[in-house]
Amino acid sequence: MSLILFAPKGKDYQTFHEQDELYMVMKGEGELVIEGESHTFKTGDVLFVPALKHHHFENFSDDLITWAVFWGPKGGEK
Repeated sequence: MSLILFAPKGKDYQTFHEQDELYMVMKGEGELVIEGESHTFKTGDVLFVPALKHHHFENFSDDLITWAVFWGPKGGEK
């Protein structure tokens, strides 16, 4: 398992990850797009992204701060 503080500025350029991932939104709001499907979020929300799924944040506030937790085997939990 690993943990990072993620706070994109302007545009989110991330790619898919090999492990399952949780974002814990500490501050801000916006949309998380997973495989083309948009999910709105706000401070206090927790977002799940399965391993190997393309995703990125859009229309997010300038103050967005999240903890990103990666865990489990490559390819995600079975």
